[in-house]
Amino acid sequence: MSIPIPVVDHVVIYVADQLDDASDIYRRLGFQLSERGHHTLGSSNHLAIFGENYLELLGYEPAKSDAFKGQWQSPKGLSGLAWKTQSADGDFQHLQAEGLGSEPPKSFHRPVRLPDGQQTEARFRTVGLATSEALNGRNFFCQHETPHAVWQSEWQDHPNGVQHISEFVIVAEDPAATARIYSQLFGTALQAGEHGDFTLPAGKASLHIVPGDYAQARFGSLPEDYDGTARFAALSLRTDALDKVKTSLQAGDIPFREQQDGILVDPGNAFNLAVRFHS
Repeated sequence: MSIPIPVVDHVVIYVADQLDDASDIYRRLGFQLSERGHHTLGSSNHLAIFGENYLELLGYEPAKSDAFKGQWQSPKGLSGLAWKTQSADGDFQHLQAEGLGSEPPKSFHRPVRLPDGQQTEARFRTVGLATSEALNGRNFFCQHETPHAVWQSEWQDHPNGVQHISEFVIVAEDPAATARIYSQLFGTALQAGEHGDFTLPAGKASLHIVPGDYAQARFGSLPEDYDGTARFAALSLRTDALDKVKTSLQAGDIPFREQQDGILVDPGNAFNLAVRFHS
């Protein structure tokens, strides 16, 4: 049984029955979004695909609310962190051995139309940490059985120039306690920072666990429902040009603040998570 290597596959922004509003917001933020997909589990989504990872707006259409009800219990906003894996079954064994596991891997799929018009399916197997260890959302491994149905070069060209997610931020009153979960999960200690924060390199991205005051200072504001308990709160995204970000936000009528090293959009304008663009 091998210990998984931490690489962020994608992040989930839960939008419940507000897929139309959320997709409008994220297009105005400068993202090219995929056509709406419909999972066999009853959920629907839009994706913003990058080079190594991607962003998912996940929710359900009103007519399918009964089928999806109860499957994703978390506040709206940033509520899912998916790790890459080649073996959901192997990771299930690891989670069970560490006392972190929940249900066995689940298989599902959604129809996809490729850029050339060909119809195919995106197929996945996922396995997650027990709910008690997943903070305010879901922490899970995602095995792509058909990666070509997700990563197409035509879908990776965004008006805002974003190349990949570079940072996934958890805000917590006790960052060290939250960091211990990830140390147990990946068998390695997280790097301690000078602000009481902890970092885990994860491919093109990093997991950053920070205290509330540091998060507030760095991102300007936090989700309105943050109550001091550990919470998925913010994303940083690397762009090839901050001018593209600024142009996209101005065209989309999205308020923003410029910093010396980036551009900030507060949670009220990004569906309850703070967003930081940087080059």
